[in-house]
Amino acid sequence: MMGLNATRNLNRFLDSGFGFFIIEKLLKVMALKRYQRTGVLQKADLRPGCFLPSSERLKAGPVVVVECVENIPCNPCAYACPRKAITVANLTATPQVDFSRCNGCGLCVARCPGLAIFVINLTYSPKEATVTMPYELLPVPEPGESVIGLNREGKRICSARVVKVLNTRVQNHCAVVTVAVPRRFWNDVRAIKLNRGKR
Repeated sequence: MMGLNATRNLNRFLDSGFGFFIIEKLLKVMALKRYQRTGVLQKADLRPGCFLPSSERLKAGPVVVVECVENIPCNPCAYACPRKAITVANLTATPQVDFSRCNGCGLCVARCPGLAIFVINLTYSPKEATVTMPYELLPVPEPGESVIGLNREGKRICSARVVKVLNTRVQNHCAVVTVAVPRRFWNDVRAIKLNRGKR
């Protein structure tokens, strides 16, 4: 009996017109990819060969990782790359990387208005990898400084050490910070938080 009443109520709701409107909205939200609902990419959103270099290329030295998954009008990364490793087929296409051409110079990192470009170096040391990232906050960290490595959601995942900071006109008011992290976190650390006490 209860099932019959629930079915009648659902049919009345759908017949009202408002019901179809609500269901249509729910279906659209469900069809969105998780990052479109949350604003946070997951590792599963980054396919090897498309967004991530192969493990062989990662082991060969510094290489760019472009975590740009939206088709938006943007292409400064393609113009920043002197080796033409990054291309954008048309203004609203996602960037494509020819990982064999990339030498990990990092010129593209500060050019991305979406802060979605990183340089990964798994050859930094046997226990550490480096992640080069854009940094638009003040104060800018200093080489040698201990910082907190954050994941894509802004959650703390490890301690990190600032290795290098570039903050010149070429970076267009966006510092480029390289941090050393435990190797296992090379694909997790995408931001840092200063570890400074109150002064």
